[in-house]
Amino acid sequence: MSRIGKKPLPLPKGVEVKIGETIEVKGPKGALSVPLPAGVTVKNNGGTLEFARENDSVAALHGLTRALASNAVTGVSAGFTRELDIVGIGYRVDLKGRVAVFSLGYSHPVEFLLPGGVDMKIEKQTHITLTSHDRELLGQTAANMRSLRPPDPYKNKGVRYTGEALRKKVGKAGAGGKGGK
Repeated sequence: MSRIGKKPLPLPKGVEVKIGETIEVKGPKGALSVPLPAGVTVKNNGGTLEFARENDSVAALHGLTRALASNAVTGVSAGFTRELDIVGIGYRVDLKGRVAVFSLGYSHPVEFLLPGGVDMKIEKQTHITLTSHDRELLGQTAANMRSLRPPDPYKNKGVRYTGEALRKKVGKAGAGGKGGK
């Protein structure tokens, strides 16, 4: 049984919190809001947020709310990053304003519009660093970029997360070009 919801959440300097129907979190990197479900209460106790639940029927929402609030506090104070690598001959990416243009072996370049709140840096045309204060939006954007050309299990070419462990499949074991008996 998880006890995430019972852990107090310390607020770093420069982070302001308003509690109402939602938890409004403001910091130097931006502002986010976390929905507050019925049955879960939040108190700001001298710079730490404390979460409580009415009964055990909302136990899952208790931990979820605390985790979402923790992500919001971390996002507006420090931010989040995701890194992607592009592997393959001729595979690369260029940034034109808010549009990332991918060359991924298709007959045409693939254009990807970056959502507001997500910033992108390109190193050596094959390494992408995405940064944002919203963890959910950042993860979804990285997943959408990866889905443009997921890593091939036979050659491991495509867009992958940096450090992602891939299993390379063995290719077809042919008979060496002979009729074979």
